Amino acid sequence: MAEITVLGAGSWGMALAILLHTNGHQVTLWSALPDEVKMLTETRRSPGKLPGIELPDEIAVTGNCGEALRTPDIVVMAVPSPFVRSTARAVSSFIRQDQIIVDVAKGIEESTLMTLSQIIAQEIPQCRPAVLSGPSHAEEVSRAIPTTCVISAKEKDVALYLQKIFLSPVFRVYTTPDTLGVELGGSLKNVIALASGMADGLGYGDNTKAALITRGIAEITRLGIRMGAKRETFYGLSGIGDLIVTCASVHSRNRKAGFLMGQGKTMKEAMDEVQMVVEGVYSAKAARQLADKYQVEMPIVFEVNRILFEGKSARDAVRDLMIRDPKVETPLLPW
Repeated sequence: MAEITVLGAGSWGMALAILLHTNGHQVTLWSALPDEVKMLTETRRSPGKLPGIELPDEIAVTGNCGEALRTPDIVVMAVPSPFVRSTARAVSSFIRQDQIIVDVAKGIEESTLMTLSQIIAQEIPQCRPAVLSGPSHAEEVSRAIPTTCVISAKEKDVALYLQKIFLSPVFRVYTTPDTLGVELGGSLKNVIALASGMADGLGYGDNTKAALITRGIAEITRLGIRMGAKRETFYGLSGIGDLIVTCASVHSRNRKAGFLMGQGKTMKEAMDEVQMVVEGVYSAKAARQLADKYQVEMPIVFEVNRILFEGKSARDAVRDLMIRDPKVETPLLPW
């Protein structure tokens, strides 16, 4: 049995706390929001985030950082991506040497273009960072619906240890050394999911969604390889797997936000209606900056940015994607 602290009591933090408790571990769930701590302590429920799910009584809930981080074997960083740096900075003094920290959020910091594990390593240099990613909606994991994910860490022994911690009959975990590829896939798929939702909001069909998923993974892979990640990663769980589920699922807040924008709502109106952090909006600018920095063609990412930040209509963006100059799908193959 391991002692595990989950930082962040959103839907994903709660779902993983339940999973880890079910696996036989001692779990503490921390939240920076006093009202959330009070609600979870008194009712063991969060109807706005995980409706119908009850937090087991054995999971401790606290808002005290020192108490939550006193003796854990593992820390799970489950706060939304825009708050990873501030949270890491706030808890750094409580983190012991060689503490394993698993980031489970997905995003790229716009101001620095750093991945979340890079941010954690910068703010908490004494820790051993790892990442968990893959097609894994909290709503399904909390209900023990079979799910597969991938764990990555710099050290193989850390990845193998975490694989055993998270592995269960309903939560299968693979390992990979390609942390950069895992994080890029998990972050950039949210931008493509916004586009997929916009297409749904416009009333387009399965053909359009398949095109966005297929060409979206091509864009993500091009950038990832240029940055030093491995092609194989993008054809795995944290790449095409996560992209498919985020573009297609009713649970996807990125798809939902895109759907609302496709129906004519502004970015702010869509985000307000979703009522949770839409990480694709935060990753879109970073993705475009990375494309510019590494001189990689990413037309879907560019059009999403124009819709989000330049007032372009989703319908015009789709038209402009369709009438681009003709291309060869597989330029590396000989004719």
